[in-house]
Amino acid sequence: MNYLLLLLATIASFTATAQAVPGGPGRVVHLPNFASKHVQARNVDIWLPDDYDSSTTTYDVLYMHDGQNLFDPALCLTTGVAWEVDATLARLQAEGAVRPTIVVGVWNSPLRFLEYVPATPFRAMPAASQEARKGGQALEPLSDEYLKFLGMELKPYVDAHYRTAPGRAHTWVAGSSMGGLISLYAALEYPKIFGGAACLSTHWPLSKGDTNPSDFTDAMLAYLAKKLPRRQRPALYFDHGTTTLDALYELHQRRVDALLQAKGYDARHYLSKKYEGAAHNEAAWQARLHVPLTFLLHK
Repeated sequence: MNYLLLLLATIASFTATAQAVPGGPGRVVHLPNFASKHVQARNVDIWLPDDYDSSTTTYDVLYMHDGQNLFDPALCLTTGVAWEVDATLARLQAEGAVRPTIVVGVWNSPLRFLEYVPATPFRAMPAASQEARKGGQALEPLSDEYLKFLGMELKPYVDAHYRTAPGRAHTWVAGSSMGGLISLYAALEYPKIFGGAACLSTHWPLSKGDTNPSDFTDAMLAYLAKKLPRRQRPALYFDHGTTTLDALYELHQRRVDALLQAKGYDARHYLSKKYEGAAHNEAAWQARLHVPLTFLLHK
């Protein structure tokens, strides 16, 4: 089956099976087992604001990773706390702080690490560091394939079925921890698709700090030095807390901040925040989500 036929089959399938999921402002359309020729099928949730059906507005689109943790606490098996993206974005839209936006929550898979680790800098690390971080998994990084799914399969489906403004100035990507890394990678690998990325509690060490923690940051800095554009710069948001796993991030983030500043990134294109006492969990990301949303989606 060629790509066009696969895309048409996917569109037909999900036109028939999408279901509205109640709870919170607006509504969430659940697409089960969204098919891909690049990665494993996975669930996708699409949040539509309250006024979506009654307006003719075209919407920005925010693609978010770990989609099962965004809207419904019952699906957040680890913490029982959701990001509550729907409530936060609905409030910001009502206040006029952000542009009309819909959210596409892409659930993760059992291959989360391999799909979220940026492949190019990962392969630039010493072989021993790569093996240590893969934790015995024999597979190679799948992030390039995951981004093909996101940009070449899922985005065309969303743009075909919803009133989106499809250009890069209205298309964004966000995530936390490993989701922060893949969000940054998406903005740099697909600069004609994504206008910016929000990277919360970005997991720079790719470990708990006990396995050459600077190796990946070294490789990522070399990658960024080559990939950061001088024109059409993406909007980049970073943050971190100071407790639990987030306590490992500050020195790495400072190095990234220094590179961005040296490349001429200023307040129009770049924001980095430190949250004293904040931990590495959904409750912390929920509490500060309004900051990256306002930075990316401001009017």
